[in-house]
Amino acid sequence: MGLRDIVLLVTIYGSIPFIYMKPFVGVLVWNWLSLMNPHRISWTLTNQPFAQIIALAMLSSLLIAQREPKRIPVTPITVTLGLFWFWMLLTTIFSLYPTLAWWQWDKVWKIMLTTFVAIMVLNSRERIIALTVVATLSIGYYGFKGGLFTILTGGGYRVWGPAGSFIGGNNEIGLALIMTIPLLVFLHYIVEYRLVKLALLAGTILCVFAVFGTQSRGAFLGITAMGIYLAWKSKNKVLYLLLGAVLGLVVFSFMPDTWHERMATITEYEEDSSAQGRIKAWEMAFNMAMDRPLGGGYETFKPGAYLMYLPEVGARGTDAHSIYFETLGEHGFIGLALFLLIGLFSLMACGRIIRRTRSIPELDWMNMLARMIQVSLVGYAVSGLFLGLAYFNFYYALVSIVVGMTTVLKQHETAAVGEATAPRPAPTPPLARPTPPGPPLPAPAAARTPAAAGAPVRRNLPTPKEAWALGRQWYDRL
Repeated sequence: MGLRDIVLLVTIYGSIPFIYMKPFVGVLVWNWLSLMNPHRISWTLTNQPFAQIIALAMLSSLLIAQREPKRIPVTPITVTLGLFWFWMLLTTIFSLYPTLAWWQWDKVWKIMLTTFVAIMVLNSRERIIALTVVATLSIGYYGFKGGLFTILTGGGYRVWGPAGSFIGGNNEIGLALIMTIPLLVFLHYIVEYRLVKLALLAGTILCVFAVFGTQSRGAFLGITAMGIYLAWKSKNKVLYLLLGAVLGLVVFSFMPDTWHERMATITEYEEDSSAQGRIKAWEMAFNMAMDRPLGGGYETFKPGAYLMYLPEVGARGTDAHSIYFETLGEHGFIGLALFLLIGLFSLMACGRIIRRTRSIPELDWMNMLARMIQVSLVGYAVSGLFLGLAYFNFYYALVSIVVGMTTVLKQHETAAVGEATAPRPAPTPPLARPTPPGPPLPAPAAARTPAAAGAPVRRNLPTPKEAWALGRQWYDRL
């Protein structure tokens, strides 16, 4: 057992006492394990059930915690998410391949359960930002490493994710990084330390290189759409559009001829066997959904299903490679409608948050986060047309963050209404004083704002003692 494995074991098992002190720590650790999959890149711990161990600790600590909320907010997102969860159970019961379907259900129901647990406890600014940081850096790690690998090898090799995980393939890690880039922009916006800002900027650039380095055509289309939408949703549209265009041209010119030849096949899909296989899979999924209202259940894209619903192509096992046709084939039109509504309601919730926080300085962080999550969701929607990650836990983590922001915004608005309606004592008129000659006095410190509205003040990194104190304060507020 190497040093990396020992550090991983100490970190995971050492977190359990903190989970029982604060159940929300379990949400952070579970998302770190399920998104980054650090055990997949260890030497001897590849198949250990760490996520299940942490999930059990998280759920048991939540049950015995008296000060933690035990209520799930009723919103269009949570209602639709619950219905989608129930509908997937029905389609699993009546699936074409029960053994395979129940195996996949065993993974999906855990994602849904932990999503609702996160929704339940995301009730403060600190918790929302903490989960955003963990989720972003968990995926971003592979972008930082993959981008550096792409630069050092001249883009001649593909970037892959950790084997055996949701993001193991080049297409999957490409989609995940597209969703991560806007969140790195958000972290860059809210941090106040110059060196951290520079590190996040460098990480964002490396993630762009890594997306190109996956050589995924779906990821290429996704990052193009995401980049345009990112510039539109940013608060300095012209600057972001120019920076994005320059960075895109640099990376595009950097990639080798083999990469350009592969991307050129996007417009020649009639002659591409892989693209034609996907189209046939989509056709089969449509035929199955027309015949079976419940769809075929999980893992339905098998030779037998093709022989039943698209016999002219023969017995093949081509997957849908699309979040939409994957959901359509496995859960029918009702399942697809619920899946689409989750994304639509999340986008609409972000839009409401943006409008209602636009003129509230203390919620500027929420305004920016809602904008960037919208960009991530658009990247997921576009790239997902060609990639099969309908049950991606990163997507559902973002959905839980959207619901958490809605909860915190409602708390803030309720508190503001209470302050506005509370009776106030009549103010005592101040004694008149003569105005001294000379220039006007400066405004109080609390009234002054930075030059750029909402921009954090940049300063040097804290000392180790200050960093420890800040960490303790942050942990106490979780």
